[in-house]
Amino acid sequence: MLISLKATAKRYLRKALGLVSSEWSIHAKNSPSIKISQRMLYNFYRYAISQGGRFRLSDTGFRVYSQFEEDGILLYIFAAIGVEHKTFIDIGSGDGINSNCANFAVNFGWRGLFVDGNPSNIESGKNYYAANPDTVLYPPTFVQAFVQTENINQLIQDNGFAGGVDLMSIDIDGNDYWIWDALTVVEPRVVIIETHIEYGMNSIVVPYDKDYRYPGKHPDYHGASPVAMEKLAQKKGYRLVGANSYGFNTIYIKKGLGEDILPAVPVESIMQHPRNHERLKLFEAIKDWDYIHV
Repeated sequence: MLISLKATAKRYLRKALGLVSSEWSIHAKNSPSIKISQRMLYNFYRYAISQGGRFRLSDTGFRVYSQFEEDGILLYIFAAIGVEHKTFIDIGSGDGINSNCANFAVNFGWRGLFVDGNPSNIESGKNYYAANPDTVLYPPTFVQAFVQTENINQLIQDNGFAGGVDLMSIDIDGNDYWIWDALTVVEPRVVIIETHIEYGMNSIVVPYDKDYRYPGKHPDYHGASPVAMEKLAQKKGYRLVGANSYGFNTIYIKKGLGEDILPAVPVESIMQHPRNHERLKLFEAIKDWDYIHV
């Protein structure tokens, strides 16, 4: 049964969005009201699902730490498939504060690894988590590194992660596709990865360049199309279940986990936002450049 959020769930969601307070700051993001309302919402989802209820991902999104509405979507996904390891890895994490994984680190007690190439981002993140009362005794691991296919597995393993993890976020504005393709040392249950919607329904990837740094020779010449990324996911044993509202942060779940609750969706379904039709025009300038067709 597919149902919309009812009054009870909406009330919890409003609290999780921080509308219980007129002040919305970095400190409010881990306030008691945020923690309580999110746990109530998580348990509401668990109960509703056990009774046959189903929710559209587009009805579940909200932002606490994430850049867009990924925090809410991921909360629902883990309510649906359960939490096994309470671990995450965020590649291209920035400072680890404006992150798809931060909400789980701060408000749900997950441990994890933040990796970013910018030293100032790493320093800011370390300072935030070292001072946060929820993480002061055991903050996430921060690593300053320029991620390449050649070092991704060793980098993760050297920092204490191998085997199963619950969540992997990849957003490095460039070689995202190739990094996931090369990843073998961990097996995430959920992957959220940035794709390049400007490529539309073309099944293309920009060739790997181990030294690539955004914006490169053109700000729109990098990454992989949603079609190409979905094919990689299939090869690695994952299914596409949705994306953020703009379609570029695509979300995949390991096959065999919660397929009756979160079935696979076609790539076309994540490309419907009006913004995407405008973004497709940007491909015109680079359509004849070098691509790998997959």
